[in-house]
Order: sequence, then C-alpha cells, then structure tokens
Amino acid sequence: MIDFGSLEAWFVAGSQHLYGPETLLQVEEHAATIARTLTASPRVPVKIVCKPVMTNSDAIQQLCLDASRAKNCIGLITWMHTFSPARMWIAGLKSLDKPLMHLHTQFNDLLPWSTIDMNFMNLNQSAHGDREFGFISTRMRIKRKIVVGFWGDPGIHVEIGCWLRAASAWHDARQLKIARFGDNMRNVAVTEGNKVDAEMKLGYSVNGYGIGDLAKSVKGVTDAEIGKLVANYDDSYAVAEPLRAGGSQRDSLRESARIELGLRRFLEESGSCGFTDTFEDLHGLAQLPGMAVQRLMADGYGFGAEGDWKAAALVRAVKVMGHGLAGGASFMEDYTYHLRNGGQVLGAHMLEVCPSIAEGIPSAEIHPLAIGGKNDPVRLVFTAAARSAVNACVVELADRFRLIVNKVKVVEPEHPLPRLPVARAVWEPEPDLKIAATAWISAGGSHHTVLSPAVTSEHLENFADIAGMEYLLIDRDTSLANFAKEQRWNDVYYHLAPGF
Repeated sequence: MIDFGSLEAWFVAGSQHLYGPETLLQVEEHAATIARTLTASPRVPVKIVCKPVMTNSDAIQQLCLDASRAKNCIGLITWMHTFSPARMWIAGLKSLDKPLMHLHTQFNDLLPWSTIDMNFMNLNQSAHGDREFGFISTRMRIKRKIVVGFWGDPGIHVEIGCWLRAASAWHDARQLKIARFGDNMRNVAVTEGNKVDAEMKLGYSVNGYGIGDLAKSVKGVTDAEIGKLVANYDDSYAVAEPLRAGGSQRDSLRESARIELGLRRFLEESGSCGFTDTFEDLHGLAQLPGMAVQRLMADGYGFGAEGDWKAAALVRAVKVMGHGLAGGASFMEDYTYHLRNGGQVLGAHMLEVCPSIAEGIPSAEIHPLAIGGKNDPVRLVFTAAARSAVNACVVELADRFRLIVNKVKVVEPEHPLPRLPVARAVWEPEPDLKIAATAWISAGGSHHTVLSPAVTSEHLENFADIAGMEYLLIDRDTSLANFAKEQRWNDVYYHLAPGF
C-alpha cells in the first residue's frame, strides 16, 4: 500500500572545469561516498542516487529535465563541493519540477591544521560555493530545503530523512485519487472546499461516486471471502462474545467483513488511496462502515468522515510520511474537553479511529449508533497509547490552503471509560488548552484532524513548504499576540505573492 522501495532522490555535486580533471575526479568520488552513506543510513527512507558532477549549463538543464520526468525520483539534493558559478544553474532550476534540497556540507568535518595547503583549499570550497548557489536560488525565488552540517552525522541524516519523507508524501499526493462516496455532510462548511483548486495546487483529485456504486461492490463479495476475513478478525482482535462464532450477532461481524472487502475492492479498482463517506448517505449498506474504515486506514489509506476530502488527503500524506516509523496516524475529531489542570481533549469519532495508534490489542465490539438509521455497526474499541504527537488539519481559505499543527501529548485517561464504546485518545495540547484552542479557532482550524505520534511538526512543515501551503504551528512557545500577528502578516503575503 505504501512502498518506499522504488523511490529515490538524486544527489548531485556542482563544480566547474576550471579545477582540472584530477580535482573533478575527487569531487565525483566524494559525492559517491556521501550518496552511499546516506542510502545506508536507517534514518534515510529512500535510495540516494549519485549523478555525475555538474560543470556546465546544458548538463544541469538536462539533469533537471530528467529528474522532473522520472517517475520514481522524488527530489533533487544539491551540493557545491567546489565553486560552481551559479549562472550555470539558471536554466536547470527553471526546468525543475521536483522538490529541491540544498545540502551545505563539506567532505571533511575537521580542518587538517598542520597539513592544509592551497590544493586542499581549492578542492574544499563548499563554504563559498554553496553561498553562490544559495544566491541564485533566492534570486529566482526557488523553494528549497537548506540543511547545514557534516554529511556523516546521524542528526543530519535525521534532517535529510525527515525532508525525504515529506517529499515522498508530495510525490504520492500528485498522483493521489480520493473516492468520495456521497456528498458532504449537509450544511457543514469546513469539510467543503474547492476540489479543482486542490487538484491544481496540491495535485490530488477528488472523484465523486454514488453510494450505490459501493453497495454493488459490497454485494458482489462471496461467502468464502467473508469467512476468510472473519477468521482473520478472530485471530487479530479480542472479539466480543456476541460477535464470536455462534454468538447472537455474528452475522453483523460478517456484514462488516463484507463491507470491508467490497470497499477495498472498489478502491483498488478505481486506483483510490483515500476515501470519504457520510452517515447521511448510506443507501444500500446495512451499517455505517466502522471496522472496515479503521482497518483500511491501518493499511495506509486516507480517510475523512462526512465527505471531508481534505482530511482524507492529509491522513494519506501523514501515513506516507510516517511509513515505517513507530506510532501510527489516524483520522481524529476533537470531541469533548476536560477543563481542569491545563485542559485535556478527548478525541474520538463515531467509529473511525485507526488502530495504528492503539495501546494493546483492540476489541471488536458492536453497539447501537443513534445516527444514520442503519443496523448497529461493528467497530474496534481501544485507547490510544500515551506518547508525544502532533494534531493537524488543512483548511481552505479564499486564496490558499492552510496547514495548522498543534504539538500535543497523548496521555492515559485519568479514569476508565467503560461506557464509551468507541476508539479514543486523550491529549494535552501545547502550551495548554486555553491558548491552543484560541489559536486553533482563530486560524479557522477544522474539528476533523490527523493525530500522529509517528511524524513531527518538522515533517509537516517540510510538506507544507514543498506543497506551497501556509503553515501555522501551535506549540509551547505560542503566544496569542504573536500568533495573531503571524496570521495578519500571512494575509498580506498571500495577497501579494501572486504578483511576485
């Protein structure tokens, strides 16, 4: 469902013929060593492919055109080992349609004080070669990530890996299809938006399907397929007694399996890696998809309830960024508060919270759902594991998309929740509930979010920067006065930016 194995980033060193073939050979060897080291690092999620040293405009432009066309290339990492006159890069940078990182490093981490000579100085000129490249990138208003430090340090690998995960999510978003079953929840504002604008600016397409199309796929599932999946449920979860073999509501578990299989087949056949539904349009389904949605999210699909396609796209992006990292990610909703001791949020949804964030083994249960007018739905019930996390949403304003991120701490509930039959998470927002909620609401933040302990605010900031989205962070350093000023400054910037 999510596979980094076929993805790669291209690493290219810049130089010039002025230094002669011997120096260029050393530059090539050093670049290859750095690329091999980064590829071997467990903190770097994709293969780093070393490209030939760039020494002229034609080669640079061809490299950038090739990178833009290559289906498995997620971005370019540049490094000016020596001085590479920046006018050579103009045509190439204008042609580049992939994310760009500028790695400001040098091959040696220490100065060889007793042996340093002019040969060493001529070879190791990153200190000013990268400044030349930085100037032309800024002069051309080229968006890029700048990473500074020794290429062999694990901390630099973390920073590079973080950006590469965001670039992978952007690569995925540009070909992402979201299936929207039914329409938006009636009269709700924040889950609506301009889907054409999203496709133009963010790459992904949102495609509407009648719920009858899904019902037809569900109806086509065979009893043998259902039996095999239900056996998997029995092995994977603590199945409540009424849902066990011979139990009074075993057929409801089978119906949940039927919905999962039909939904999964529909998404695969339509090439969709994200989807939405709404409890106001369930015609042809016996129950609101609950466990089916939860399990599909656990496999990497994006999801948004009540037609919220922006949430589905963000869930998918966070799933891609967090692939292989511990902690998981889930569609979430700020549901209700505990207003003492700094404040806590109880997050949940009707049914659809991903078990990738669970503490322990979820239980498969069936309970009434007094909304939607369908049979009692099956769902996985659990409490999210306590750990640091981010809670984020994307909203559409008149002239831009805005990504809002709040750093939070998921905590153990103070007391058991024996009568709450849904998956849930309890968290403490930074810096506290009063400031965090005020800032979130002032920024127009949605009630639908993505909660993830796997990714960090840095992942999301990188993604927003690559995607050209506005980024607002709420953390322990947030002051409401400064947050309000940031929004006002951003309003001016995004009003003027199209004219730059």
